[in-house]
Amino acid sequence: MVDKIDKHILRNGMILLGEPMDAVGSVAFSFMLPAGAAILASGCCGASNVIADWISRGAAGKSSKELCDALDGLGLHRASCVGSSHITVGAVLEAGNLHRALDLYGEIICSPNLEQDQFELAQHLAIDSVRALDDDPHQRVMLKLKEQFYPYPLGRSTLGSVEELQRLTAKRAKKIIQSYFDLSQTIFTVAGKYNFDEVCRQINSLFDLRQQGGFETPVTQAGPGRYTHINNDGAQVHIGLMTETVKPNDKSYYDARVAVSILSGGMSARLFTEVREKRGLCYAIGAGYHCLKQAAGIMCYAGTTPDKAQETIKVIIGQFNHLCEGINEEEINRAKAGLKSALILQSESTSSRAGAIGSDYYMLGRVRSLDEIKDSIEETTVDSVRQFLANNKFNDFTVVTVGPKQIDI
Repeated sequence: MVDKIDKHILRNGMILLGEPMDAVGSVAFSFMLPAGAAILASGCCGASNVIADWISRGAAGKSSKELCDALDGLGLHRASCVGSSHITVGAVLEAGNLHRALDLYGEIICSPNLEQDQFELAQHLAIDSVRALDDDPHQRVMLKLKEQFYPYPLGRSTLGSVEELQRLTAKRAKKIIQSYFDLSQTIFTVAGKYNFDEVCRQINSLFDLRQQGGFETPVTQAGPGRYTHINNDGAQVHIGLMTETVKPNDKSYYDARVAVSILSGGMSARLFTEVREKRGLCYAIGAGYHCLKQAAGIMCYAGTTPDKAQETIKVIIGQFNHLCEGINEEEINRAKAGLKSALILQSESTSSRAGAIGSDYYMLGRVRSLDEIKDSIEETTVDSVRQFLANNKFNDFTVVTVGPKQIDI
């Protein structure tokens, strides 16, 4: 596995990170801009989604169609997402077109047209995405779960709310871009086939003289509550559950990841076996590790029927509380194999690696090599996972349900 990380810091503080993958003919890059859903001021819920779309609708005098044609002409696959801390924009493409692609993204970030009619289109699409949650109760329950679990505003919905999106104006969105597109806190990542010296020179010419913005980091407050129910007339009850666990910088992080895999790492894992197969309580169930820089938790989802919802939540919490019981070598090895398999798949994807090195640097202040991650997974044992579970009991659960009836917690 690749063990080399390139790094450079511009004079304005912008971080440039790279991971070479010489065996591939593609390259992926991303810009992590500090304007995520939790960063913006109160009353701007959903603005990040609008902005991520708006800035790509024409730049440096090019119309939306002209910019789109230029990007498509390079054969790149664009990607953008809004997280708690960042708006991330980037692409995957053939390595020979990287220089021209970076020029275009420099225009998108530094010189977007920001036209009123294009703002309205981006705003309408963002509102439609929120309204579409009525037809996707799974996503709705998980968005609400993070909002309830994390201290406010860390768990704020990345889609936003219809009311605040409707109140958003182009003038206010422009002010957010000016204030929050702070290059001193921006992370650029590249992975695949590239020349890092050439990339650094180009990024320096595009961004080094740009003035940084300035904004205040919001103060966090305690989460709003332990149980929330959202009425829905459907035939199912969608259950989201979350409980606190260690962050990625904790020495027990890999024990936590193995423990979560024992709980829900496949069809032989405990939740699937005990809740779905043995008792037939739900048609879908799964759990996973989720983290922000400031906090982390284990998230669980179950889809069931109203008559089985109460027993389903009881059995799920029981599996969390009794996870440390009966852990054996076979379970540990199976969990480790699953985690390493996912790591190998990630190591072969330029876009996955570009995202991972940026996330690592933001979360940890450094980038973990693939070998380091693999070795750390290997070092976990039955005893170390049991000790982690003994020291980190699941005492408090945040629960959200969407369906025709509430359950008792």
